[in-house]
Amino acid sequence: MRIVMRPARAEEAGALSELALRSKAHWGYHERFLDACRADLTLRPEEIDDRRTVVAEAAGRLVGFYTLDGVPPEGELGNLWIEPSWLRRGVGRRLWQHAVRTAREHGFRSVSIGADPNAEGFYLNMGAVRVGETPSTAIPGRFLPRLRFRLPAT
Repeated sequence: MRIVMRPARAEEAGALSELALRSKAHWGYHERFLDACRADLTLRPEEIDDRRTVVAEAAGRLVGFYTLDGVPPEGELGNLWIEPSWLRRGVGRRLWQHAVRTAREHGFRSVSIGADPNAEGFYLNMGAVRVGETPSTAIPGRFLPRLRFRLPAT
């Protein structure tokens, strides 16, 4: 099936927030944990453009998205979520590659990632390196892998 990458629209903020929660829930987190993460995973319509939000769409259906935050030269991959039924079908890699191109176009030299522990392997496979840990903003006492990807020189 053909996957199209396009800028997200403000009116999709709610659908993208719910997609992020479904994707997080895929890893077996309990409901209280997901409720604690809800605010961090919520996109607001007014944030869509400023956060450089891009969606992956297949047959008119949202199957994933990412946000690229920050001011060059240092960026932050704020989100990269995939609809659970689309996991392991290349959507994550396509989103990642698009995010890297977008980062380069905007003058970023590196992108930091505060990853869910279940996603750390994906980012390592994409060429990011672990640089430490970062405290979770949603769960006190929880630490997340902190990774960095240096954009290759063109």
